[in-house]
Amino acid sequence: MENGETKTLPKSWAMVGGDGPRSYAQNSSYQRGLLDAANELMNEGIREKLDFKSPCSDSSNICTFRIADFGCSVGPNTFFAVERIIEAVEQKYQACQFRNSPPLEFQVFFNDVTANDFNTLFRTLPSYRKYFAAGVPGTFYGRLFPKSTLHLAYSSYSLHWLSKVPEEVVDVKSPAWNKGSIQCSGTAKEVVKAYSAQFKNDMDNFLNARAQEIIGGGLMVIIIGGLPDGILMAQTGAGICNELFGSCLIDMAKLGVISEEKVDSFNLPAYYSSAKELEEIIKNNGHFCIERMNTLNHPMMKMKIDVRFAISQFRAVFQALLEEHFGRDDVDKIFEYFAKKFADNYDSVFNGATHQHVDHFILLKRNIN
Repeated sequence: MENGETKTLPKSWAMVGGDGPRSYAQNSSYQRGLLDAANELMNEGIREKLDFKSPCSDSSNICTFRIADFGCSVGPNTFFAVERIIEAVEQKYQACQFRNSPPLEFQVFFNDVTANDFNTLFRTLPSYRKYFAAGVPGTFYGRLFPKSTLHLAYSSYSLHWLSKVPEEVVDVKSPAWNKGSIQCSGTAKEVVKAYSAQFKNDMDNFLNARAQEIIGGGLMVIIIGGLPDGILMAQTGAGICNELFGSCLIDMAKLGVISEEKVDSFNLPAYYSSAKELEEIIKNNGHFCIERMNTLNHPMMKMKIDVRFAISQFRAVFQALLEEHFGRDDVDKIFEYFAKKFADNYDSVFNGATHQHVDHFILLKRNIN
C-alpha cells in the first residue's frame, strides 16, 4: 500500500506483476477462494440491502451503476468479483423494475497503488464484459473519486495491509521496538498498541474517504484477514509461518548474507484484527451502518499445503517489499533459504498452531445524512 515516509518501507509496493509462474495472478488461489466463500453472503446482501432509488433518480445520470474495487491487484480475482457483483445487482434491478425502466449500465473502477501492474490488468480484461472499465491509481487511504459518485465499493484482502509500519516498532529507543520479530505477534503489549493504533487510523481514513465517495444508502463489501476474539497472531498458522520467515532473516544476518541492521528494521505492514475491534472502529466512525459481519468458511483452512505452493503464494505477495528493503540481489537467496527451512519445519508450522486466523466478511451501508 502507499504510505508516508517511514524508516522501513517504500512509498508504495504491489503484488508481483505479469502473468508468469511467480506472479500474483498465478499465485492467489487463497484470495480467489475467499470470493467463493463470500459469494452467497454478497448476493444476499445486495438482494436485501441495495436501494435503486439513487442510481436512477437523476435524469442526467440515469441508471449508471458505478462500482469500485479498492486493492484490485492484477487479476484475475478482481474480474471474478466484479462479474458476480454485477450479476447480483442485475438480478436485484430486474426484481424491482418499474414499467419502462431504462437498461442498467455499469462503470467499474479498478484501484490500486501506483506501483501496481496496471498493464497486465488491462491486457487481461475479459474480452466480453458488461461494464466500462477504468483504472484509478493511488492509495485507498485517501480520496480517489468525486463526492457521491459510487454506488458499491468492494475491497478484498487489502485492508489488513497498513499504510505504513508504525514508527515505534523500528525505534530502538521505544518500548514498542519489535526486535526479533517481523510482525505484530500479539505477545508484546506495546507492539500491539502501536499496530492497533496504526490500523485504527488507517481504517478511519479509509472509511472517511469512502463516506464522501459513496452515495447515501450505497453499499460497501469488505473482506479482510483477521483473528478470532482473544486469539494472538502467534497462535495461528499464518503467524507461525511469518515468524519462521523472520527467523530465516535472522539466520541469514548471522551468516553475513544480509545486513543485521536491515533485519532489525524490517516489519510486515500488516495487522489482523478481531471482529470486535473492527465493529468498534466502524461504529465510532459513524458514517456506515453494519448490515452484516460474518466469518467466512474458507475450504483451504482445512487443507495441508505443500512447500512449493506455500512459498509461491508467499513470494507473490512479499517479493516487492523485500526487494525494496533488502535489495533485489538478496531476494532469491532469502526465498531459497525460506523454502528449505519451511520444509524442515513443515510439521511445526501446520501442527504447532492452536488456532487459525479468520477472514471477516463485512457489508456496510452508507448512512443517509
